[in-house]
Amino acid sequence: MSFRKYITSRVFLAQLLAALAIVAVLAYLFFHWITFITNHGDEITVPNLSKLNPEQVEEKLDELDLDYQIIDTVDYRSDFPKLTVVEQEPTSGSKVKGGRTIYIKLNASTFKMVVVPDLIEKTYRQAVPTLKAVGLQEGSIKYVPYLGKDMVLEMWIGGKKIKAGEKVLKNTKVDLVLGDGKVVFDESQLDTVPNTEIQIDSISNEQ
Repeated sequence: MSFRKYITSRVFLAQLLAALAIVAVLAYLFFHWITFITNHGDEITVPNLSKLNPEQVEEKLDELDLDYQIIDTVDYRSDFPKLTVVEQEPTSGSKVKGGRTIYIKLNASTFKMVVVPDLIEKTYRQAVPTLKAVGLQEGSIKYVPYLGKDMVLEMWIGGKKIKAGEKVLKNTKVDLVLGDGKVVFDESQLDTVPNTEIQIDSISNEQ
């Protein structure tokens, strides 16, 4: 039998169909096995871990067959308790498989220390952004007589005068003493000027 006749024969067609059926069955069994060993469809919803401490996180995740790892701490945030979860990945509501590790970041126990910038003789408009850039806040404002209007003359924290370069806790409020832009003359000094001139004139007349 020639090759052309063989591939058009019923025998070849039956063998081809049998081979395709075997491949289909094997493929079905393979994907069914893969689905079984990977727990496909057996997904867990990641809980919200926000504001939980590590002990509470471990207790909650153990119940769901999930693990966790602390990867970092973030700058202290006053709206979160100390050493509690601020960020998590995957986020709450995500679907994961059992045994998945949830990565978390904790709130620091306190604000870190920052260096007080040099604001003396800078204008108020320059001083405020500089304070915020290093993590400090603007406190109260006090004006005193000085030629330079809105020029920073002194910096205070908690009733204590501070200098540039000192270290304070981040988010601390810095009170500023500013010039009011008014020149003040000492009237007592003005009163002495005519008296001096009179004394000089009297000496000249006596001579």
